[in-house]
Amino acid sequence: MQIRRYQIADCAETLTLFTNTVRRVNAADYTPAQINAWLHGGMDAANWGQSLLQHYALVATIGDSLVGFGDIDDTGYLDRLFVHHLFGRRGIATALVNELELYARNHDILRVTTHASITAKPFLKQRGYTVVKAQQVVRKGITLQNYVMQKIL
Repeated sequence: MQIRRYQIADCAETLTLFTNTVRRVNAADYTPAQINAWLHGGMDAANWGQSLLQHYALVATIGDSLVGFGDIDDTGYLDRLFVHHLFGRRGIATALVNELELYARNHDILRVTTHASITAKPFLKQRGYTVVKAQQVVRKGITLQNYVMQKIL
């Protein structure tokens, strides 16, 4: 596995990976209506690609396949972390978060905050993140549960 900086050429592939991961992995914790609302919450490829370029964004590859990605902003907000549904539990998310947290430390960011899905919560707890609060997010009139989580670096 290789980890490298996100490039604009990765935009379509990361968006597809995100969509497929939510449909196949997060679907274990969310209803079909919630998945639909999550995926159709007003996202478009141009905004997606630009937001990744504005953050410290990484992609994980195996051979020619993009198998995961994640990003963090300059305030320590861990925005996205997704792994291809066929490559789960292989250390990809761990490797990505290790690099994102290292970036934060190297930029004097003392705390990483994220809005974790039900699916991501156990992984982040194992990494030392704590739940600040559970929250209900409404997208397209549908309520989704997630968690504000933080880790002091």
